[in-house]
Amino acid sequence: MSRTGVRIWTRGRIRPELTGLVLLTATALALAAPPPLATARPVPAAGTATAPSAAAPTVEEQRLDRAVPQEILRRSGFDGVAPEFVRSLRHADSYAEAERTVARQGARLWQRAVDRAQGRGPAGGDLSRDDDRPLYWARLAMTRELRQWEPGFQLSESARTALLGTLERSSRGQDSLTFPGGKADGAKGRGGSEDKDKDENKGKGRQGVKRIVMTGFDPFTLDSDIRISNPSGATALALDGTVIRTADGPARIETAVFPVRWADFADGTVERALRGPLSKADLFTTVSQGRVGRIDVERFNGAWRGGFGDNDNVSETGLVPVSDPASQPQWTVTSLPYAAITAAATGRFPVYDNTSVTEVPAGATAPVVRPAGPTPGSAARAGGGGDYLSNEIAYRATLLRDRLGLDIPGGHVHTPVLQFGAGNTNPATGTVTDPEFVQNRLDIIAQIRAIITVAAESS
Repeated sequence: MSRTGVRIWTRGRIRPELTGLVLLTATALALAAPPPLATARPVPAAGTATAPSAAAPTVEEQRLDRAVPQEILRRSGFDGVAPEFVRSLRHADSYAEAERTVARQGARLWQRAVDRAQGRGPAGGDLSRDDDRPLYWARLAMTRELRQWEPGFQLSESARTALLGTLERSSRGQDSLTFPGGKADGAKGRGGSEDKDKDENKGKGRQGVKRIVMTGFDPFTLDSDIRISNPSGATALALDGTVIRTADGPARIETAVFPVRWADFADGTVERALRGPLSKADLFTTVSQGRVGRIDVERFNGAWRGGFGDNDNVSETGLVPVSDPASQPQWTVTSLPYAAITAAATGRFPVYDNTSVTEVPAGATAPVVRPAGPTPGSAARAGGGGDYLSNEIAYRATLLRDRLGLDIPGGHVHTPVLQFGAGNTNPATGTVTDPEFVQNRLDIIAQIRAIITVAAESS
């Protein structure tokens, strides 16, 4: 984007064989609304033009029939999720009943995945409980069934799209990303008094529990390796609804997972999910998979999409689309206590305060790397977390923080790349899991939990 605010957009499909090449240059930094934001969508008319009898599955959904997704579903017991969903849809004789069914089944899938990750109930198979992939593939199996469902009543294309949105939100924990009561002790808006807030909350029981929002992502780059797991999504499942003990008292963590799709972000999924929870939170962190062997606290987030293909193999390049673009900044800044986080002994992976960005300097036309952060008047081309959806969720969440006038810590943390064990690195011949793979994921989950604890204690 130029300094005058001109938008540059490209949209198209990328060839799967190019994914690995682009991954080397763009995704090493990544895991990971247009107006109006956070507005309620009208209930679609169910009796208008009927949608095609069987919509084609998406690129994501087409991967379901491959051997690895089927094995993951079978070895976790999640292979029965879609058939159960189909049976429940047969009883829906109206749009309203279908909406209730979809919301209920989506929420059940999310809770089942959380329970499995946190050791409640049967594991359902020999796949380790910390695995985030059963949730991902089971959700896709449900969306494919819903996309091809032929009900006994007329269902317009817009009505089907609305049902798919309900399923996405409920099965990602976005609808349950809530806290009971008001703000926790010490949380305040701009101009508030921390001491006053603490005095008012004394003796109010659970209102003294800090509230923390954490988000993760789906697996991605699946055309390079269909076996991929995303440690940020696994961490979200492991921490949802848990209470951590800090030096300042207990803190409750609520989590959600987001898709790796440009269109969902442009449609405002981040703002719809986070607007309410952030207004009640004491701290938030968006999390995604980043670099090999290290954790990064990303200092700066840029307003630029770099074009790498998403999970539907769609590419987007241009300014991050948000509401009120006239007031859109090129950069947002973390308010996480990065000095305390990087100084703490949180786990085996080194933790860095990453200040590097890529910008087009004021008055220039070519992008340059700035190790110490952006210069005044520059145009963003990559934040510390790159130019993919991990950078974008950080940008959107911190911009939402600023537009809501919230004076709370928040920002983005990149996990290490989750690696398979030696001898299991070839996706063509490797297995879906191995002991080193599992241990790496468990270590990342534990370290992100420790980082969140440090952030809560330092805020």
